[in-house]
Amino acid sequence: MIVVTRLNLSRFAVNPDLIERVQASPDTTIVMVDGARFVVRETMEELIAQITAFRASVLAQASRLSSAQQAEGL
Repeated sequence: MIVVTRLNLSRFAVNPDLIERVQASPDTTIVMVDGARFVVRETMEELIAQITAFRASVLAQASRLSSAQQAEGL
């Protein structure tokens, strides 16, 4: 999950795997695969960085788990 901020400063978490697209026109809008739209304070570049970091952390955790299982002989 990534944490984003609405224009009224309330924060919420979004599953980045369910984001269809991000628009900047001029406010940043997240469009989800189900059609829901969220206008957020983060820039498009900040969202892309958060999504990249989230996906990298998922891959890193999967690698750690795989290495641990191999070390245990599973």
